[in-house]
Amino acid sequence: MNTAQPNEFVLLISPDDKRYLVRLTPGQRLDTHDGFILHDAIIGQPFGAHVKTQLGHAYLLLQPSTYDLVMRVKRITQIVYPKEIGYIILRMNIIPGARVVECGTGSGALTLALSRLVRPHGRIYTYEERDDMLERARKNLERAGALDVVELKQRDIRAGFDERDADALFLDVREPWLFLAQAHAALKGGGFFGSLVPTTNQVSDILQEMERAGGWAEIEVIEIFTRHYKPNAERLRPEDRMVAHTGYLIFARAVEKEIGDRRLEIGDEEAADGEQGRRTRGGIHDEWRAARGNHQRQVRERGLDTIAIPPPYLSLRISPSFSPTMHLR
Repeated sequence: MNTAQPNEFVLLISPDDKRYLVRLTPGQRLDTHDGFILHDAIIGQPFGAHVKTQLGHAYLLLQPSTYDLVMRVKRITQIVYPKEIGYIILRMNIIPGARVVECGTGSGALTLALSRLVRPHGRIYTYEERDDMLERARKNLERAGALDVVELKQRDIRAGFDERDADALFLDVREPWLFLAQAHAALKGGGFFGSLVPTTNQVSDILQEMERAGGWAEIEVIEIFTRHYKPNAERLRPEDRMVAHTGYLIFARAVEKEIGDRRLEIGDEEAADGEQGRRTRGGIHDEWRAARGNHQRQVRERGLDTIAIPPPYLSLRISPSFSPTMHLR
């Protein structure tokens, strides 16, 4: 039914482009700078129509998008912006039925967007340590009607996540590299990992820990910009302002880590003990140095331009000048 219904959100846009996100409640009214509009006068009206204030000003009636809901959450801190959310959804394969773990609920903007994608049988498990943030997120999600597919959890994630075999996991915390082992343990094989950080230093820390620990593939780092234009056919030009840098996105896939003939899951303390554990923690760098010392012989004798280094997530690309460059794969 393409009409405004009681207890549902509608978007009203004024003649001067002011926007009002309103939950329709019989007997209530919306007060604006152009006068008021009774909710009862909106209920039953088709989307795309205009409704008038008592002063005769026509407001456009639309069904709100996920973008509208996200941008109008009541926030305490900065939210994940739609320009990142859209790519997160595609890159992490957020589809109906997906089980998604999130840490750093914040005001719940990303949680809200994810909840609309996993319906009807998916689930969002979101972790937040701060009382005030969790309460704000709860109110925002309740207001948006999202709590039926969202489970809010308040605790420090150092001890790990409750979930196992999750389809995707997203970290929006200050030091995500400290929780990569916990994230890996919560994901299914090949599961999607994502994180958002504001500085390049943090990106480097994540990459270094992924390289050190192993168990991650298909690593990507990306920054996203969007630039809006003034929709005037005769004077088309960019808007004077834009949302520029908001953060860096890091994505990866959780995979098994192989050591010799054995397979090691991240967080497996027994396999990480002793000499095997020392090889896990520092072996990548030792083997890289060993490969660098032997690359001339291999290239000369076997005509190779790539030297594979276990674990199988690193390779060395050998240039004619024999300057190895590391490639994550």
